[in-house]
Amino acid sequence: MRPVVVIGLGNLLLSDEGVGVHVIRALEEQAERFPDVDLLDLGGGGMSVLHAISGRRKAILVDCALMGEPPGMLRRFAPEDIRTVKALSGFSLHEGDLVRLLELSRELGQAPEEVVVFGIQPAHVFPGQELSPALQGRLQEYVDRVVAELGSAAPA
Repeated sequence: MRPVVVIGLGNLLLSDEGVGVHVIRALEEQAERFPDVDLLDLGGGGMSVLHAISGRRKAILVDCALMGEPPGMLRRFAPEDIRTVKALSGFSLHEGDLVRLLELSRELGQAPEEVVVFGIQPAHVFPGQELSPALQGRLQEYVDRVVAELGSAAPA
């Protein structure tokens, strides 16, 4: 397990909802640049996020986020800056409230020293495997922001 993890979240079958996974796939094309970083596609997230961040020095999560911003807007958050309004069914280990998972990791003493969440405002979330033009046109920008964040994750 490497000290830093970048996790892409989202459903590739719901267009912009899958943006986090698209970012991870683009980063994987240059993975050799990041020998101390695990790049993980965790899709729908859920409890797998809790296990993936446990014991890391830094975790960076990338996900679609309804923020009331223009489509394609990327915002960087610390966990304490995030408020969730997600309603969960409680019937699946694959669903999860990211805020609650991060709180649970702290409660268990397994939280990374630093957690960064990049939220990306979707243009639309409906069936389809392609990103909307608004997000596809900015995909490299999202990758560059994660790479810049990784630069700030240099070993202490």
